[in-house]
Amino acid sequence: MKYSMVSVSACAAFITGCGSLAPAPLTHTEIVARAQSDHHVAQADVEPIKGPLSLEEAIARALKYNLERRTRMMEEAVALNQLDVSQYDMLPKLVASVGYHKRSEHATTRAVDSVTGSPSLANPFISNDRTHTVSDLGLTWSVLDFGLSYYGAQQNADRVLIASERRRKAMHVLIQNVRTAFWRAASAQKLLGEVERAIALAEEALADSRKAEEERLRPPLESMRFQRQLLENLRLLEAIEHDQATARVELSSLINAPLARELTVAEPTEGISKRMLDLPVERMEDVAIAQNADIREQFYKTRIARVETRRTLLKLFPNLSFDYSLNHDSDSHLVHDSWNKAGALLSFNLVNLFSAPAQQRLAEAGVTLSEQRRVATQMAVLAQVHVARLQYASAYQQFVRADAISEVDERINQQVSAREKAQSTSKLDKVANNTTAILSLLRRYQALAQLNVAASRLQATLGLEPRLMGVRDQSLAELTTSIALALRQWNQGSLPVLAEPAVGSYPTTGE
Repeated sequence: MKYSMVSVSACAAFITGCGSLAPAPLTHTEIVARAQSDHHVAQADVEPIKGPLSLEEAIARALKYNLERRTRMMEEAVALNQLDVSQYDMLPKLVASVGYHKRSEHATTRAVDSVTGSPSLANPFISNDRTHTVSDLGLTWSVLDFGLSYYGAQQNADRVLIASERRRKAMHVLIQNVRTAFWRAASAQKLLGEVERAIALAEEALADSRKAEEERLRPPLESMRFQRQLLENLRLLEAIEHDQATARVELSSLINAPLARELTVAEPTEGISKRMLDLPVERMEDVAIAQNADIREQFYKTRIARVETRRTLLKLFPNLSFDYSLNHDSDSHLVHDSWNKAGALLSFNLVNLFSAPAQQRLAEAGVTLSEQRRVATQMAVLAQVHVARLQYASAYQQFVRADAISEVDERINQQVSAREKAQSTSKLDKVANNTTAILSLLRRYQALAQLNVAASRLQATLGLEPRLMGVRDQSLAELTTSIALALRQWNQGSLPVLAEPAVGSYPTTGE
């Protein structure tokens, strides 16, 4: 009784302690230390930028160092590890156990006469030691569990491929974002100096106009109209300055570069051509169906749904299990303290007889739904091919026009600047034409950025990506060379030759 009371008291104390846990918020010191550690991890193994940053190097740095992309690669690695773990589920279960038993009193029993039911006159006898240990090593194998694990491993293999396709899609989006941010940074690098000079000139002209108004050198209405035009130009110039100020930070964030570091970009000497538009749209459709990440993901999801129907059917069969174990008990009252045990068990869940039709209908409905999603995705991707192609053609035409307008406005600005130096025109004309030239140059860069966005969207829809040996294994210089080759091939309108993947091969996390 005393032993029992001690046990109950110990259990009550343990339960009370578990129920009295309180939230423990992080301290400011812990948060700062963890943030510094995370920053160090984020910048670990990142090569510093040396000299102007090219478009090829920017994309290579994003693929190698971008933090969100690293997360996608980790997700793929987790899916691959789940596949490895699921393959062990097909093996028999080998379980070893050791137990310790202790009683406060001996296990004392009395005998009863089997005929009369009267208590035996013999004294009570002890059948077990108060303290003894038991151990066993058992091997169990279930036919049903093996079949379910086999099909589960097949599904996990397809989930690895789905993670790979999602990583590919994330890579396409990342390349598109980098190309857009790169040209915004190039625009800011080109325009900010000119914008600052134009703002200074406009402020100077505005101060002169106000001084002339105070001295009544001009009619008040003419001075106010002059100032109104100058202020409008200043508003446009300041809007351009504010819009371009964040471009460098966006690019630095995408390539995981220090945000406070000044970034200089080197514009590519080779422009984007329209050779991709010369390709037959039917050829683009074939490439998109074979290479598009969304379509391939839906194919793998359909395979998973079909395997699920087999798993459902397998659950309806009886289960046959085998077990074999080696046992030992230290109880001194046993005649044989070590023994072997073997057995077989056939079991069947009778409820499956009633639920089988419903389960089968559910599994078949899942396959039908998955196939319908695949068909819908395929039709949507084919539509995206045509839309992306038209957007690329429109973006190319808009860039050609914006480039021509920018060239003409720059020539006009040079003529007005020359006339202003000869004092044959006013500062207002110079400021207005300078602002117009800057706006035209800004629109040119915006059109160029949109052209890169359209090109990236078309390439992503077609499932085009750089052929890389491995992002983690390749150096930054080798990766930059591979990216440059891929950009050159895309610019020349080169499409990949469709080939069947090796049977049983799975992608790695390093591309």
